Amino acid sequence: MDTVQVLPRLHMFRFPVGQAYLWRDGDGLTLVDAGAADAAAPIGQAIRELGLDPAAIRRIVITHGHRDHFGAAGELAGRYGAEVIAHHLDAPVIRGEAPMTEPVLLDWEVPLYERGLTLPEAPPTRVDREVGDGDALGFGDGAVAVHCPGHTDGSIAVHLPRHGVLFTGDSVAGVGRVMLGVFNTDRERALASFRRLAALGADTVCFGHGEPLTENAREVLRASADRDSGLQVEHG
Repeated sequence: MDTVQVLPRLHMFRFPVGQAYLWRDGDGLTLVDAGAADAAAPIGQAIRELGLDPAAIRRIVITHGHRDHFGAAGELAGRYGAEVIAHHLDAPVIRGEAPMTEPVLLDWEVPLYERGLTLPEAPPTRVDREVGDGDALGFGDGAVAVHCPGHTDGSIAVHLPRHGVLFTGDSVAGVGRVMLGVFNTDRERALASFRRLAALGADTVCFGHGEPLTENAREVLRASADRDSGLQVEHG
């Protein structure tokens, strides 16, 4: 696992598949996503190497109910007493009470999806607080949940308006180029969510997969949303 500083108060933890983010408010920490089931110990060690105490993790915000995003959340919450937060539509999946809706795969997505299934299964994980669109998340000087369905029914982005930071989860990806995320359950809704996130005008955009966007983020995100929406019209 690699640790990358994105901003003075923001670090990315890069795993073999996907990534999670650590935001610091004074002596309190927030994780946005938690990696796969084997990521808890590396995350704790990485936080210590930053000179911080993992016991200061106050909350873990899960962007959606896929195994590479919440797999380690239960172990981390159990170790450090963190609150686990997720959208109310994906919370039953994260708890193991309901199956995740299968994605509608494009042909080129099939081998990528099958490779992702080699990740360890995520154990059922408690969700302490269920949120909806616009709900305050309690960190980052006013972070809010932004419901962005399409990847999953309960996908959320996390927006920190005062800092110009946006965590997209898998609704948008930055692999090679900024693009609509893959493995969507409803591509039209996912594109609408992409356009909504682009309209937020963030200066720093952090993806579930791919390098964070820190330069010309507003323009790049809007142009990418317009391009992918245009391709949908052309080929839809």
